Amino acid sequence: MYGRGQTWRITQFWYEQAYFDKALDWKIGRMTVGEDFASFSCDFMNLTFCGSQPGNVVGSYWFNWPVSQWATRVKATVPDFGYVQIGAYEVNPGYLTRAYAFNPGDPPNASGALIPVEVGWLPSFGAAQRKGSYKFGVWYNTSNTPDVFENTQGQALVLAGGTPRGRDEAYGAYINFLQKLNNPSPGEPDQGLSAFLNATIADRRTATVDSQIAVGLIYGGPVNARPKDDVAIAFGRTHVNSRVSEAEELQNAAGLGPVPVQSSEYAAELYYTVHVTDWFDFRPDLQYVLQPGGIAQTDDIILGLKTTIRF
Repeated sequence: MYGRGQTWRITQFWYEQAYFDKALDWKIGRMTVGEDFASFSCDFMNLTFCGSQPGNVVGSYWFNWPVSQWATRVKATVPDFGYVQIGAYEVNPGYLTRAYAFNPGDPPNASGALIPVEVGWLPSFGAAQRKGSYKFGVWYNTSNTPDVFENTQGQALVLAGGTPRGRDEAYGAYINFLQKLNNPSPGEPDQGLSAFLNATIADRRTATVDSQIAVGLIYGGPVNARPKDDVAIAFGRTHVNSRVSEAEELQNAAGLGPVPVQSSEYAAELYYTVHVTDWFDFRPDLQYVLQPGGIAQTDDIILGLKTTIRF
């Protein structure tokens, strides 16, 4: 597969066990963080709206699919509310390399543990029982992580050089909301309008990208004759840490550039899914990206096509 470099990878290799009539669930093995924490569908193509959002913001240690790491996760069901879960994932850049991508062992140079905690509220509203999913999460990385701006003397790295200042931890938080707004045909649970909001913030000392927010609408069964089609639109902003922007400005002022000064990238995407058969979907999409990479005075229009085959 292709993702984080084209190579063979172990993406899933874990054991799961339920206890106390499924009130407690334990999982251990090679896992990707985003399959259990801040999980979100990947129907959109732009990564602003696809998959577990923290992996877009702090991808140097939060590894989304297809990169797995040795980990464990415990999840407790809370009756009439939802769930609470906590995990521990080995932070190790060796998992990104070809040498250990298909190796079940443990690469050298592990730096610490990523510990995410998530609370999920799963309500149903009204007589129509419109389902919602409201996830609140935080994470803590125990690794020593380099500062994005300062060296060990507290000076700007881009001017003074030297070694980045080491921070004893890195952290962040996220929300992941998905709510069904209406259900015009009770016999077709996939029909109707849903809205989502994903937002992530990260530690400004260590994260090059320190926040991302995305909102969108998904309408299942837009025409009665095609109840399994859907149409969706989303808008998002990805913000480059202002400390990184300050370093770029200092470079230019000192005559060490020119380098582009980054701020925010804005993205929008529209797609329509044609459900051809129960085993094949066809999804053309249109994307507009303003200031790609947070660089002003540039934009992109992208045409995409995604297909899904179910075996």
